Amino acid sequence: MRLRVFESISVDGYFTDAKGDIGWAHAGREDAEFGAWVASNASRGGILLFGRVTYQMMEAFWTTPAAVAQMPEVARGMSAARKLVATHTLQPTWANAERLEGDLAAAVRALKAEDGRGITVLGSGSVVAQLGEAGLVDEYQLVVLPLALGAGRTLFTKQAELRLVDQRAFACGNVVLTYAPKS
Repeated sequence: MRLRVFESISVDGYFTDAKGDIGWAHAGREDAEFGAWVASNASRGGILLFGRVTYQMMEAFWTTPAAVAQMPEVARGMSAARKLVATHTLQPTWANAERLEGDLAAAVRALKAEDGRGITVLGSGSVVAQLGEAGLVDEYQLVVLPLALGAGRTLFTKQAELRLVDQRAFACGNVVLTYAPKS
């Protein structure tokens, strides 16, 4: 299986602001075309992989009536998908969610050896950084928002050479850039 990262970032490369907040990534960017792209992207199937913090945020939102009303296809897909959580402390309770046991890189390496529709990491910056360092990420799908944060956390903890695979711009100013590691 292939491992894909899906992450919203600012134009200056941060996935959280200096205080750890990600609310900026979802504020005030209504665009029907972008919404349809997100829904289509979410319907790919496969395994979703989260860190503990992102899992808790996703479960808290996608299981609500508001989420179902706003984006019914995405909410349905999120609940139906197999979800793995990289955590030593939390016992997941969301439908089809389980804890990823053992060493993160070793567990993901074993998953990638299986047949399937792929693994997508949503958010989960520290998980992304660890998997990137281990050379396990096949694709980075980055939604670049037209906003500079000035400070925050980045996905990369060391230099990574990437090659552009695809790009798409939306009227709201978001640009989706898809990269693969250079071989």
